Amino acid sequence: MSPNHEPATPARLRGIPSRLLAGASLVADRLVGDRLAAEGAHKWHFAVLVALAEAGAASQAELSRRTGIYRSDMVAVLNELADAHCIRRDPDPADRRRNVITLTPAGRRRLERLDTLITEAQRELLAPLTADEQVQFTRLLTVLTDHHRPAHPGPGEA
Repeated sequence: MSPNHEPATPARLRGIPSRLLAGASLVADRLVGDRLAAEGAHKWHFAVLVALAEAGAASQAELSRRTGIYRSDMVAVLNELADAHCIRRDPDPADRRRNVITLTPAGRRRLERLDTLITEAQRELLAPLTADEQVQFTRLLTVLTDHHRPAHPGPGEA
């Protein structure tokens, strides 16, 4: 037994790529989640702000498709962002039944701060790798993700 009285993980388990990815994913989620939580935010806030900054104003349904956040969860995320004055909801002139969501100046400032936190978390996650290894690792993860992505992802799958 190891000093903490738990058996060592068998070598055969330590070499399974899917298990390693799952472990790395847990660490990544914790690093990002902890940093965002310290600022009263979470990854869905970041996703919505990025989607609005990169592609412009959108309906709630479009934001759901862009971010992979379920429509039912999107309402709560947008309410939180609206309460923080990060977004604005305006009636869609083409269809008064829906709203157009727009990023506000406060939202842009919030995104800048969250971007910094996400960058810090990535830096900590990838610290054991050289700069070249970090680029290669990201490229390989992109290849895997793109290969296994559904042709038409539903909410929560993007």
